[in-house]
Amino acid sequence: MAFTSISRFVLVLAVVVTGLSVSPPAMADQVQLHELLFNRDKRQEWRERRERAQRPQRQVQRSAPRRAQRAQPRRTQTARRPARQIQKVSGPQYYTYSAPAVSWVTLASLVPDIEPTGSIASDADALPPMVVLTNDRFAQALEHVPDIDVGLEDPVAEAVRAHYAGNPAFLWVEGMHASATGRQIAELVNDAAAHGLQAEHYAVDLPPAGWSMDDPASRYSELMAFELTLTANAIRYAMDMKDGAIDPNKLSGYHDFPGERLSAKAAMFALANAQDPVRWLRRLEPRQPEYAALRNELRRLQTTELEPIVIPEGIMMRPGTVDEGLPMVMRAVERKIRDETRQKHAETLAAYDGGTAYEGALVELIRDTQRDLNLVADGIVGPKTASRLTEATVESRIDKVRFALERLRWHPEEFGDRHVVINQPEYRVRYFEGDETVLSMRAIVGKPSNQTYFFYDEIDHVVYDPYWGVPQSIIVNEMLPKLWRDRSYLDRNGYVVTTHSGTKVASSAINWRQYNGPVPYNVRQKPGPSNALGELKIMFPNSHAIYMHDTPAKNLFERSSRAYSHGCVRLQDPRAMAAAVLGKSVEHVQSQLGGYEQVERLQTRVPVYVSYFTAWPNDTGEIGYHADIYERDDYLSRAFDAVRTARTS
Repeated sequence: MAFTSISRFVLVLAVVVTGLSVSPPAMADQVQLHELLFNRDKRQEWRERRERAQRPQRQVQRSAPRRAQRAQPRRTQTARRPARQIQKVSGPQYYTYSAPAVSWVTLASLVPDIEPTGSIASDADALPPMVVLTNDRFAQALEHVPDIDVGLEDPVAEAVRAHYAGNPAFLWVEGMHASATGRQIAELVNDAAAHGLQAEHYAVDLPPAGWSMDDPASRYSELMAFELTLTANAIRYAMDMKDGAIDPNKLSGYHDFPGERLSAKAAMFALANAQDPVRWLRRLEPRQPEYAALRNELRRLQTTELEPIVIPEGIMMRPGTVDEGLPMVMRAVERKIRDETRQKHAETLAAYDGGTAYEGALVELIRDTQRDLNLVADGIVGPKTASRLTEATVESRIDKVRFALERLRWHPEEFGDRHVVINQPEYRVRYFEGDETVLSMRAIVGKPSNQTYFFYDEIDHVVYDPYWGVPQSIIVNEMLPKLWRDRSYLDRNGYVVTTHSGTKVASSAINWRQYNGPVPYNVRQKPGPSNALGELKIMFPNSHAIYMHDTPAKNLFERSSRAYSHGCVRLQDPRAMAAAVLGKSVEHVQSQLGGYEQVERLQTRVPVYVSYFTAWPNDTGEIGYHADIYERDDYLSRAFDAVRTARTS
């Protein structure tokens, strides 16, 4: 009995020690359990047996003979989940330009169907045309509107119809001839090409000076053709001169100009009711001195023939070699280089005597020329460099001037007394008082992947020792990949992270891997020597978060091509620009620096034009030509083609 109790105790202990599930044992089994408890080898054997029994079936199969494994059907493997990727924030897009629809209508459809009435009108056929009263003459002429088709935008056609329906009288005809005002307006619209516009879109034929009193019907037909064509084309001319033939906001998301444009109805009203319609039309032209300079340049180019430059085919001119193509390369260089490069290498250009030894200062000139052309500055003139050097034809320069004239029409007719012009392709910012350039400096603008927008606004204030509020695009595209690897990245680099309500959060406390797009946090960089905005920023609040600012990366200003920013404009001399727009001294600006972030507001806002002109007057007044860094000339050219097709098809 005592042995049985001991055995039961041993059984329980075995279950505890080994983890086995057993039933009440027989006597023989009790002996086996005794050995299991007190014999280490036995215990190890039982453990191994238990582990084998609990192994998954697939592991057992691995230890089976190869022949047996081949007999098993092949299992389909579960596809691996693709790695989670960050969805980058993309910038604005360029569009396929859609020109306003043009309908082909007859001249007769633009005027009302009016029957002559009244005693004077009833006797009109018996009177010489010169004696017929004006209104009755218009009514007589309505019967002789020529069967001519014209292509007009629907709003233009509707404005013409509405006017003559309510005012059935000539605007541009006196007696049986074009009036003086009509001739002046016709001269104005026929000179549209001098403004870089497409001449045939506005062309009007004056009625012949001579006519036969024996054939008044033919004369009425000529007068009606002149009257209606001039009215319609003057409306189109007014609209295109006031706001441009191209709607800039339909080019890309980078273009941001006021949406309100001169309507056909408003233009028709002004033409019909202005005391001096010719003067009203002229007042629509841009009145900046740059516009006049560009028109003069266009006139010069249209009467100039540039001798073609032919660089030998297959040229491969390396530093230290002698090449017969060098003189032609130098001629091309003189046409293509930027004004800054021309000034930098003025002595080299003046000293060049037509030699063929490519060495020394000539190599440095070629390297800077390659930078001007957005090429690798290796000093080697190969086929790519040669093709870029020889593409400056008269036609290409005329296009750049035409594009500049059009872009100016997107702006107000006057820039204002004090104003700032940022010309992105020129990498230059100028501050003006009146027509005088008071300050001119180098600038850094957005990379092609982070383009600076094209718009205008007003400078409102200056911020000293600013924090940098990092845009979501930079947080997601550039910082988030680093934060996935290192949560403390922002903490270690002097950034402050806050929730949208303003609560500070340690970067290391956030699980950044849960975000693969915009994050629900604000990130700011503290003021200091490494701050991306440097000492100060000049603000003109806008929806694109574009402003002018300082930068710690001063070395980039020495480069010819300076498209390196995320879209904002970095200034070579920010203190001088801040002083200019504030109307204070540079010493005043300097005295505000080195403390905490603070704001100084301008007493009077200063207009700023964040512009894009590949042809533009330089500081000496000459027109400089610049590379199309964002390919916006190409898109504008296509838009002009679309308008031309719509209006002439």
